[in-house]
Amino acid sequence: MTAAHDLIGRTHPTLRVSRSAVTRNLSGHPREVYADARHDGWGLGAQLITSVAREQSLAGVVGDDGPAAFAGEVPPTFAVVTAAVAAGALPQTVPAVTLSGEVLGVKVLRAGESVSYGYTFTAREDTRVALVTGGYAQGIVRSLGNRLAVTMNGVRRPIVGRVAMDVCVVDIGAAETGTGDEVVFLGDPDRGEPAWAEWIALTGLGLEELLPAIGNRTRREIVA
Repeated sequence: MTAAHDLIGRTHPTLRVSRSAVTRNLSGHPREVYADARHDGWGLGAQLITSVAREQSLAGVVGDDGPAAFAGEVPPTFAVVTAAVAAGALPQTVPAVTLSGEVLGVKVLRAGESVSYGYTFTAREDTRVALVTGGYAQGIVRSLGNRLAVTMNGVRRPIVGRVAMDVCVVDIGAAETGTGDEVVFLGDPDRGEPAWAEWIALTGLGLEELLPAIGNRTRREIVA
């Protein structure tokens, strides 16, 4: 983890990067290719990308200072394994990241009441909402408000209202949810969690824009 990540508070959302998934995604490529480790591995961690690329016998990595070969000279032309492959955002790859926040509190929202800045969401009936860690300062893009449904206890629940700087609001209805419960913004679609494709479609942004904004502004953890 970088020094910048050491300064990120415990209340920030967490990006868990699966080393085994990154390894699988970087395996099977020709030895002549390089892995893309620019921008701190596009948020995955440059050290992780470099370590896995070396283990998988790739030729080297492309860092912020240019290409670096693990052995010998850098050829004039070479292929690069992109961040989309490493992160598991393309077909034939496996999801490598999980972005999650936690519930800070729960309150009742009565019919006719609104939430967040600008009151872009007004409850049509009585419901309950959860205040969740994770806002646009940590890469939860503002356009996801009123559009993305996160996963809580295995069930998709909609973000309502505008995404704020460090938090957002989720409509939980009658669900049994309490302070400290995990909320998954991005993960494995096989588990019913939002996927990269959904984020890209809802925001109109590419992975190379989304991933660094998340990975370099959240608490990043490397897991098995």
